[in-house]
Amino acid sequence: MLRSRPRANSPNTIPRKGRSQLANLLFVIPKLGFVGRAGESLFMKWITRSGVKVDRVACPWLIKKFIDPTAEFVFLPHNTDWPAIRDGTVFDVPNCELGHHGEDVSFNSILKKYDLTDPALRLLAEIVRAADSHPSQPHPAGEGLRWVAHGFSALGLTDPEILAHEFVVYDALYAECQRRVT
Repeated sequence: MLRSRPRANSPNTIPRKGRSQLANLLFVIPKLGFVGRAGESLFMKWITRSGVKVDRVACPWLIKKFIDPTAEFVFLPHNTDWPAIRDGTVFDVPNCELGHHGEDVSFNSILKKYDLTDPALRLLAEIVRAADSHPSQPHPAGEGLRWVAHGFSALGLTDPEILAHEFVVYDALYAECQRRVT
């Protein structure tokens, strides 16, 4: 006979004291990137346009560091039918959830979706936005980041090679952002 709920003394029941500890653990795990949101697995595939520059380097850095350390990135041609993609999370392409919205760039959209509120990340987001778009009040460091991104692009590297080389730039920017907000 199947039961809809286990009995209170059943070995499948979490003791009352343990329930709050489990609830706290389940709250923390998604923020660490070990469990994805609904429908996402631990080994997520992140899909975007080829020809990375600012936002399409900043976003993979953010994803690897704060959301999904095992993320796999796929770079597809610009003329891809983005709404037809079902095997992964699409970002920084036209008309997607994790794309540009108003003055926000994809980096901002990812911060919001994954509830990343670190003040240093927020400052870095201002710099990325200034480098990747034309906000009404651009952060002065944005122009330098744009130059760096276009310089890496001019080296003739593949998209994965650019990520590998440029992540250290974002590590350094994040370290400086941490220093400035403390």
